[in-house]
Amino acid sequence: MAAECGPAEQWRAALPQHALFGRLRERAPAAPRPPRLRDLLCGLGSDLLLWDGPAAALLAIGLRRLGTGTDPAALGRYQTLLCINPPLFDVHQTLLSPAQHHVALIGTKGLMVLELPKRWGKNSEFEGGKSTVNCSTIPIAERFFTSSTSLTLKHAAWYPCDTMEPHIVLLTSDNTIRFYSLKVPHTPIKVIVLSDTEEETLTIKTGRAYTASLGETAVAFDFGPQVPVPKHALGQRGSEEVLGYPLYILYENGETFLTYISLLQSTGSPGKLLGPLPMHPAAEDNYGYDACAVLCLPCVPNILVIATESGMLYHCVVLDGEEDDEQSEKSWDPRSDLIPSLYVFECVELELALKLATGDEEDPLESDFSCPIKLHRDPKCPSRYHCTHEAGVHSVGLTWINKLHKFLGSDEEDKDSLQELGAEQKCFVEHILCTKPLPCRQPSPIRGFWIVSDVLGPTMICITNSYECITRPLLSTVHPASPPLLCTREDKELAVSPLRIVAEAEHSFEKHIQGILQRSSANPLHLKSADKDAAPPPEECLQLLSRATQVFREEYILKQDLAKEEIQQRVKLLWGQKKKQLEDLSYCREERKSLREMAERLADKYEEAKEKQEDIMNRMKKVLWSFHSQLPVLSDTEKDMKKELQTIHDQLQHLSNAIRQVKMKKEYQQKQMEKGRSPRKPSISLSAYQSKCIQAVLREEGEHIREMVKQINDIRSHVNF
Repeated sequence: MAAECGPAEQWRAALPQHALFGRLRERAPAAPRPPRLRDLLCGLGSDLLLWDGPAAALLAIGLRRLGTGTDPAALGRYQTLLCINPPLFDVHQTLLSPAQHHVALIGTKGLMVLELPKRWGKNSEFEGGKSTVNCSTIPIAERFFTSSTSLTLKHAAWYPCDTMEPHIVLLTSDNTIRFYSLKVPHTPIKVIVLSDTEEETLTIKTGRAYTASLGETAVAFDFGPQVPVPKHALGQRGSEEVLGYPLYILYENGETFLTYISLLQSTGSPGKLLGPLPMHPAAEDNYGYDACAVLCLPCVPNILVIATESGMLYHCVVLDGEEDDEQSEKSWDPRSDLIPSLYVFECVELELALKLATGDEEDPLESDFSCPIKLHRDPKCPSRYHCTHEAGVHSVGLTWINKLHKFLGSDEEDKDSLQELGAEQKCFVEHILCTKPLPCRQPSPIRGFWIVSDVLGPTMICITNSYECITRPLLSTVHPASPPLLCTREDKELAVSPLRIVAEAEHSFEKHIQGILQRSSANPLHLKSADKDAAPPPEECLQLLSRATQVFREEYILKQDLAKEEIQQRVKLLWGQKKKQLEDLSYCREERKSLREMAERLADKYEEAKEKQEDIMNRMKKVLWSFHSQLPVLSDTEKDMKKELQTIHDQLQHLSNAIRQVKMKKEYQQKQMEKGRSPRKPSISLSAYQSKCIQAVLREEGEHIREMVKQINDIRSHVNF
């Protein structure tokens, strides 16, 4: 059975059976600590790196060995990357650097960077395939976190440039962003203070600042793609433009700030902090007061995804602000550019906990469950991202990005692209995993999440709280097509089938059926409880079953029935069109037969007319010749011919005289030759030089005579004609 599957299906089926997860489940404590959302899984090419907290080590699994299916020992083979100086804090996230040489071990009370060892060998394994490898670690801001016991790390990310020395960015609870270099890990090279110091000193008895109580503290940040920015936006003098990264900073109250960062141009001087960025259309609650995560998709213009703990996602397009914007009247430097605005394109509500039906009326039960959401980029598809939270995993795909680029690149009067953008189908939301299917269940957050994109298709890998591995292929609706190979050549002269043109049309029937079958909700994969004794109440089980049945009925069966009716109606119309086309085809065949017979008759008539025309032309030539022959006056052509004949006659007389002279010379020479044949000894003796000269003269005279004879023969043949 495994031989019939491809390598992608083989490693997807083999990875959950790996012996590593069984050993981790055996070592898991019987009374685990309160669950918390973690992200302890990252990927390096086709290798998975999973952080093992009790052992303070990274565990590496090679996926390509699992996809071959020829090595039975691959299910038990993995490498252990030990930390020489293990972290003393609890690690809840691992983050791979852009250059893929370091892994950041992130916790709330510290951060440490693990340097990955070199890889070589047949399977490109660490240190050639050693089972255990020691790795050096670099603690970041160790004295800072040790001396500040109340300080916590809220968010951390790598500086996105992969051509310079690695830098890591930290957002701490004192509302400050710090940039650290791995060469100088204890002192920040750049500091961005997001709030006034006086406000932060006014703390409540619990130790939390007033700004934090009001939601005016930063909770997350994200870098956008590199863009040209003026130097004064980076805190330097000058008006010329340099390349920098936009840094979007999200506050808990939903406000977003912007600054530009370029460590190549300026390290110590912080750039200007712009914001809060105005959001359109405006909302009374500023689109929620529980913002928790922000993600900038790698496209131009930038698209920000803002997530709230209540499960709302806002897709915002970052565009230049208007001059009459009220927000631009604040105390910004007039030399700076206009503050960009956030245009909310759409809002998406995630189903964090399943909405179960209650009673006989089948009304969904509204749940007040909320939790922080973590946003993940898709490494291969820029128009897709993923959401992880305590209750499961969602995947979101934005299909309208191409239409947005077309609209922004069109003219101002182009209304067709605006209508296409407005009529474009909204984003796809796929509920992949649900870890809280019932209200009585406690949330079971996942331990690791990663997207594998280079092993034969995009695949989601999820490690649950009980170390169960779940692999799921992702939807290919928003996945871009693979680029053609370099050896492939497009044959432009190759004819395209009309049916393929119809199928690929913008408003084709196939896309219409896909729109009907598109589901707004689905039944995710439910995670079973690890505690077998904690059975859920029968009422909640019935609600879960009713909810699943309702989803299958509304999102599958009803839509399939609608699609079936549309297909049947389409088939009926196509049968009528086929019948009409067959009638037209038979009529065209009869017409072709009659036209062929008519063409044969016309061809015969044409041949007869051509022969008659030739006869008439010959008769006309004879009449004209006889008419010209009877004219009393010579024409110009006849006069020219008369002159030519007279000239030929004179030439003939001249040539006849020349021939007579040649004949006389010939007779004389023959007589002389006869005398030379006599046995009488010549009285005159010639030298060798004289005889040679005489022979040359005779040879020239012979050639001259031959040419004259040839000319006379030509003249005779011409005169006879």
